[in-house]
Amino acid sequence: MIGILLAKCKMFVRHPWVFISMTVMSIGFALLLGSSHSENTIQVPVSAENEAIRQSKVGEKLSNSDIFILKWMSEKEMRDRIETGKAEAGVYLQKDHFQIVVGVDTPNLKMIQQTVREAYMETMQEELIKKAANAKTKDEKAEIHREMENLKDSPLFKIDKNSFKGAEAFVYDQRYHTLFGFTLFFVIYTIAYNVLSILIEKRDGLWDRIILSPVKKWEMYLGNFIFSFLSGYVQILIILIIFRFIMGEDFNGKLFEVCLLLLPYVFSIVALSILITAVVKNAQQFNGVLPIVAVSSAMIGGAYWPIEIVESKFLMVLSKINPVTYGMELLNGAVVYRYPFEDLLFPMSILFLMGVVMTGIGIHLMERRHV
Repeated sequence: MIGILLAKCKMFVRHPWVFISMTVMSIGFALLLGSSHSENTIQVPVSAENEAIRQSKVGEKLSNSDIFILKWMSEKEMRDRIETGKAEAGVYLQKDHFQIVVGVDTPNLKMIQQTVREAYMETMQEELIKKAANAKTKDEKAEIHREMENLKDSPLFKIDKNSFKGAEAFVYDQRYHTLFGFTLFFVIYTIAYNVLSILIEKRDGLWDRIILSPVKKWEMYLGNFIFSFLSGYVQILIILIIFRFIMGEDFNGKLFEVCLLLLPYVFSIVALSILITAVVKNAQQFNGVLPIVAVSSAMIGGAYWPIEIVESKFLMVLSKINPVTYGMELLNGAVVYRYPFEDLLFPMSILFLMGVVMTGIGIHLMERRHV
């Protein structure tokens, strides 16, 4: 089996074009169609009079804001972005006050102004409390600060917030939906064309010659399965790493969970590719069937648009036997809805079950038809 994996790796080094093209297209479509930001966050260019203000309590509070995303830059860069229409407004921070540089008068302007003012007011309140307590040394100020933080952790009363959205409502984040959808879609081609080599090698008689060697047939299947799995999984990891560390998408702090959740999806797609390979008779039929299966799976599974907007009951039934449906459910559940890992075990188990069933049927058909 190790020899088969090494041979596959050498073939990959010689002909990596399918892998590269599918990776590039996944990134390209995700950037092209998912460039608009969600309505829940606003990007605001921010400049400070000096570095001390940026590192101050005001800068810290603004950086932790859930309402908008700060983009720190120089004053010149901020004004250039506003003048060219790349930003609707900017904030210039000074020691005791701030300035709002307005490019376009929008409803977001008041929200930006209110958020910045609250950060200054909270900082000033803390300073006034320290003065009233006659805190002069650094140790005394630090002690008062710790007490204030403790009071924040144990307030006199708590406020519970409930969303106005109904139980049937769904959250649509175009950036993540487009990224996840096209990543899951294009990886189907990468995996399938690696599995196609089983059909080609069998038709060329290569497997008959290998069987005469000490290599067992199950090792040949397992070697091809592992290589196809790794090629698809590595492609997805490359895309996620590029968007995390180059494009700046933080995946709401769930990148590690996303990588784990993709394991059952890749497993099910390898199994689906084996089943397709077992059904078709030659590479020409495979090239005709694969786009139909891949595109229809992406459409029905909600990779192109949210599956929640689909009204056809027939399509909804088909989506229940579609790996893409559960792949999107896992990724959106972890990143967009921020479900705990335990709540995602059901779609993971469905994907594993699909993978086992399709792998068994596919190998059985191959052996029965002597493919």
